[in-house]
Amino acid sequence: MSCAHAPVSYEQEVAAGRGEKDAAFKSGQDSPIPAAERAGFAGLSYFDIDPSFRVAAALAETEMSTRVIEMDTTDGTRQRMRVIGTLAFTLGGERRALTAYVPETSRDARRLFVPFRDATNRAETYGGGRYLDLERSSIGIYDLDFNRAYNPFCVYDTQYVCPLPPPENTLPLGIKAGEKMPRGKTMSFGGSGVREFGGSTVAGSRR
Repeated sequence: MSCAHAPVSYEQEVAAGRGEKDAAFKSGQDSPIPAAERAGFAGLSYFDIDPSFRVAAALAETEMSTRVIEMDTTDGTRQRMRVIGTLAFTLGGERRALTAYVPETSRDARRLFVPFRDATNRAETYGGGRYLDLERSSIGIYDLDFNRAYNPFCVYDTQYVCPLPPPENTLPLGIKAGEKMPRGKTMSFGGSGVREFGGSTVAGSRR
């Protein structure tokens, strides 16, 4: 007689991923948590898992894949991003859209970078916005799961330089899903802009 494992639910899968990230941040070699703070690190702060913030999104790719913008960063410099297209989806009963990018210098175009801001910024989440990473889809339909939204590394250590979401990636509602501001942190950040020119995870790079 063999024993079969019960299927893992969506909520269990997300919770397991959060636990793995907490462990990596506390003791991982590439943790963005400053070494002096790791002993007291008690895990990241999250909104409760809410399946209503997981939606299907259709990507309309740009006709000119060479379109590049300069995205503002937290230290006042700009990072060049290639515009891949627009993700269209329904959330909160309304049609929404977010632009997806790939860093111009990235060798891994299989992952899309989706930075965004929303109405929780400054009050419950980082003022400079949060990020989503999406694996490229061959059919153009994406699992846009805000429960997996994460903070830039500069939230934990100001030695990191992080891209700021451009104005068009601002959602006019509160995304109460994903990572919140870390416990004890009150960091916020101001405006954002881009200048237009003719994959890996973009969590931030050290100065």
